[in-house]
Amino acid sequence: MMWLDAIAGVVTGDALGCPVQFMSREEIAANPVTGMRGYGTFGLPEGSWTDDSSLTLAALYSIAQTESLDPEDIMKRFVRWYSDGEYTPYGYSFDIGFGTSEAIENYMKGADIASCGGNHERNNGNGSLMRIMPACLYCIEMQRRGEMTDSEAVAAVHTVSALTHAHLRSKIACGLYYFAARSIANGDGTLIDRLQKGLDEGFVFYKKDIGNLQDLSFYGRLSNLYEFINTDAPDIRSSGYVVHSLEAAVWCLIKTNTLRDALLTAVNLGEDTDTVGAICGGLAGLYYGYEDIPEEWLAVIKKRDEIEEICRTAEKAFE
Repeated sequence: MMWLDAIAGVVTGDALGCPVQFMSREEIAANPVTGMRGYGTFGLPEGSWTDDSSLTLAALYSIAQTESLDPEDIMKRFVRWYSDGEYTPYGYSFDIGFGTSEAIENYMKGADIASCGGNHERNNGNGSLMRIMPACLYCIEMQRRGEMTDSEAVAAVHTVSALTHAHLRSKIACGLYYFAARSIANGDGTLIDRLQKGLDEGFVFYKKDIGNLQDLSFYGRLSNLYEFINTDAPDIRSSGYVVHSLEAAVWCLIKTNTLRDALLTAVNLGEDTDTVGAICGGLAGLYYGYEDIPEEWLAVIKKRDEIEEICRTAEKAFE
């Protein structure tokens, strides 16, 4: 149940972080997150999830229902989320990042999908990384079938990133996440071993093109996880910058030994808690599995049955 494992992990991490979104690490430390809680930042009940899950679900529905990776269809669903509140827990969208809203509005004004996403250095928020898991799962499935090369898979992931975030640094983050997810899904061994193998493959792939080297260098701390694991918490940032978010998510995974601890570590870092939780949760779900998500957390996830059903639809589509 790879799809359910990963998507449930994304949504759970998002929901854990939702109530403490934008709080500092010091503020959260005074009342640490130990499980699902309600209200807080957005005044929503426990188990509520944000734009991270909404956009992930929009892409998931597109892939499951079209049995393909169709960027135009995905973008149209993003519009329906943005304008009509589809793929949300309560029928309205909220917590929308600037880069994402700008790109969707560009599309609504008639821009081609290839030119909607921002490609300036300031457009390197985590808004594409947080929702990239469905595209990663699709490419994993296609590669298992022998129907997609590494270059084709990375190009597909980049295209889905660029719907809202087209700068190379953001696309590389999504690509590295893909290689990590593929290694977890297909490999064996410990989590850190699988992550290292996947990231090694990602670095080798990107280093083949000299044009990638400058932006790839921002992810240098992830090139050796056996050293990175010794990084102290004060040296881990959890802001909305895509480099910080990917680093924080990976650090939480390799510093812990259970899904519960990985996600709690992620949201207790503060700042962009829902997104770091979602990014961490996707990979944690792939490794530990749906059955390791605490039932008391799943029990309060809004629209849980609907989310699980579309995951099963995706599983059946790619059997």
